Amino acid sequence: MTYWCEQAWLPDGVAGDVLVEIDGTRITRVEQGPPGSAERLPGLTIPGLANAHSHAFHRALRGHTQRGEGDFWTWRERMYEVAGRLDPHSYERLATAVYAEMALAGVTCVGEFHYLHHDQGGRPYRDDPNAMGHALIRAARAAGLRIALLDTCYLSGGIGVPLSEVQLRFSDGDSERWAARAELLAAAYEGQPDVEIGAAIHSVRAVPPDQMPVVAEFSHRHAAPLHMHVSEQRAENTACVEMYAATPVQLLHERGALGPRSTAVHATHLTDVDVELLGQSGTYLCMCPTTERDLADGIGPARAAADRGAQITLGSDSHAVIDLFEEARGMELNERLASRRRGHWSAADLLAAATCTGHASLGFPGAGQLVPGAWADLVSVRLDSVRTAGTSGLEAVVYAASAADVHSVVSGGRRVVAQGRHVLGDVAALLKKAIEELR
Repeated sequence: MTYWCEQAWLPDGVAGDVLVEIDGTRITRVEQGPPGSAERLPGLTIPGLANAHSHAFHRALRGHTQRGEGDFWTWRERMYEVAGRLDPHSYERLATAVYAEMALAGVTCVGEFHYLHHDQGGRPYRDDPNAMGHALIRAARAAGLRIALLDTCYLSGGIGVPLSEVQLRFSDGDSERWAARAELLAAAYEGQPDVEIGAAIHSVRAVPPDQMPVVAEFSHRHAAPLHMHVSEQRAENTACVEMYAATPVQLLHERGALGPRSTAVHATHLTDVDVELLGQSGTYLCMCPTTERDLADGIGPARAAADRGAQITLGSDSHAVIDLFEEARGMELNERLASRRRGHWSAADLLAAATCTGHASLGFPGAGQLVPGAWADLVSVRLDSVRTAGTSGLEAVVYAASAADVHSVVSGGRRVVAQGRHVLGDVAALLKKAIEELR
């Protein structure tokens, strides 16, 4: 299959009249030339986007947790209510619709931070202890996404706090039992190129320090991603320092959890030492600006961390918004608010965070560029909408476009969105039905 892109973002910049030839799941040829009989893609075509941090079930909270006042902790109680209602069947229906919404927004790979492991009483599902994980993978495949399933270790309800009733379904009891279950999941998808089984330390709140090395070792043994929530809330930092005389970043560093396969999510409230440790270790930082502002978390030091060597990725996290263009510009706009100065990132930098860097952090380093040998992910953005008319270059995508301007998505060689419509049909109806089942 050959596509002709009116404009395309290539490693050397934006070019016109670009032919992209695809064989199976990979790009085989990229060159400039006339369209001929190729499938035409108007507008600007970019590589597929990587949503590096997702909790699919949080999508059910959109528009329901924005009422009244509160903070992260009051929001979390509403989130737990939804978590307590899901089973493998309802979760698969919801996740399929959520991932289809991502595909409509140009996402071709998702990092799913997965901790809904067991039934509502905390018991492993009888037929398969990874029934919920399998449901998420089926959902991603149905929607046309690759998935890094970041199987999450979650053992306590806070630092020195036992699990609550709803949190029981998140926990395997200890890290060794978590690892035994995660190994089963990894074995089930060994050699399947569209699935990466990674690991996650939920947070220093949920995983005691003596349990962290087992999770890190799983990542090392499988050369798989290791993600973790880090310093999203000041209260987390205070409790960590009081208990361990170390910040969350310092504690994770001491337990071998930082490094070039690791991603610190949020990293909102960091000390200068934390920034140095993340940068020097080569740890990725996943920023989720729409969630961080929705939950009143704060603004993390992304630019400072990048200057120290950290690589930046982007995620929609709680899915208050699913729009990686909004996440990209949100990171720059947050820096402007914090510094009262413009121009911290180029449009190419921001788009790289949403594409090649994000894919690499999820264990798919062969994605995120329009080059021969890369995953055949092509996302085409309209340049003639009311948002983008009169714009040009990458700035049109980063600073003007929204998810609604994506009109075509090829994911792993499969056309999953054409003329703004997903192959599964009416995604809004799918979302509505799946969410209403949880009310």
